[in-house]
Amino acid sequence: MVTIEQVAGSLGGELSNEYRRAVEVLGRVGLTVYEARAYIALVARGVGDAASLAQAAGIPRTSAYKVLESLVGKGYATSTGDKPILFQPKPPLEVGEALKGVIDEVFEKLQMLHVLVAEHGEPQLVYLLNGREKVIGKIGELLDQAKQTFMLTTPQMAELRDDLGKKIAHAVKRGVVVTFVTAPLQRMPEGVEYVARTNLLATEVLADGQHALLAAPTFEACGFTDNPILVAHLKQFLDVVLEKGTPPPSS
Repeated sequence: MVTIEQVAGSLGGELSNEYRRAVEVLGRVGLTVYEARAYIALVARGVGDAASLAQAAGIPRTSAYKVLESLVGKGYATSTGDKPILFQPKPPLEVGEALKGVIDEVFEKLQMLHVLVAEHGEPQLVYLLNGREKVIGKIGELLDQAKQTFMLTTPQMAELRDDLGKKIAHAVKRGVVVTFVTAPLQRMPEGVEYVARTNLLATEVLADGQHALLAAPTFEACGFTDNPILVAHLKQFLDVVLEKGTPPPSS
């Protein structure tokens, strides 16, 4: 079976360029390359199981089910409970409108932050890190330092659960109230409080109400601060998104 990318290429350079641009733009809003290809394949085919969609998307068959389940969690697709499990795309315009709403909300908060900073003077305690290893390491450091509370919102729960599993367990054992805000139906480490929220883009951390971090969707960069003004603003923002969900099974 030929892939969607190959079909696009056979129909002319312009369509092939549009395919590559779609993958790039979907990456900017938090999808991995495999997830972007899988969503485009879903849109093109309408419905399919993991094996057929892996072929159409040009992604490894061994990764297909995990990729498609991630698309469901992020609000890009739906799945049946039958065997084989079939996946269908959420309509692109519906997904686009949902993303616009989330992006508008984020930038409204950023505008409020801009005004707040202007009123109080430019803060000097904002630091930047580049590189996935450093960003994940900084999140782990804040988790290790937390004494009372650690709140994290992320669309990339599986990655952080794998990378920070031991640190999460140690924090819970120390009595830290660890709360994760992430997509529905995610497997949570034992002892972690869970809040379901779809259409998340960035990863945000608030530790003990004193330290804040904001990371790009791919963890390639982050900003962190202990500036009281900025930390308080992020706390106010996270308070808005906290709607308790039903805890999923513990790992």
